[in-house]
Amino acid sequence: MPGRTRRRRDTPPPRTGQTEVETLRGFLDYLRTSVAGKVEGAPEVEARAAAVQSGTNLLGLLNHLTAVESWLFLGDDVKDWPSTFHAVPEDSVDDVVARYRKTVDQVNELLDTCTDLAAPVPHSQPGRKAPSLRWALTHMIEETGRHAGHADILRELIDGSTGR
Repeated sequence: MPGRTRRRRDTPPPRTGQTEVETLRGFLDYLRTSVAGKVEGAPEVEARAAAVQSGTNLLGLLNHLTAVESWLFLGDDVKDWPSTFHAVPEDSVDDVVARYRKTVDQVNELLDTCTDLAAPVPHSQPGRKAPSLRWALTHMIEETGRHAGHADILRELIDGSTGR
């Protein structure tokens, strides 16, 4: 890996608006941009390859985050969570990144209509009590932040790229 280190300018956390909604959404969008940036431009073979014993890989992380966003905010059904950690062989890095960004855009359109953080998310799994918007946003920040950290390490192992 010597000689391969590429550093990006590290982007500090956002200065968000004054309301709780603006703060939560600002941090979630910041993390979404960070994790997508870690996957974007990664070499195809390395992005799919497991760099750690658990099998975790860049494409799988972003594929999983897409599934969580779709499940939590859009009410999509996920029958096999472990499978969400793997992109299908036909998906390229560009495909997975584009699908994630499209899902984020759909979720943000929905969130634009939600102002009461105590209200349940508009779409939830049939037969299950919908979580509050506050809980859903906080959970998505936690989920995205955790996997963004994984992506940081995996991308650095691939080509030495660091920073957001």
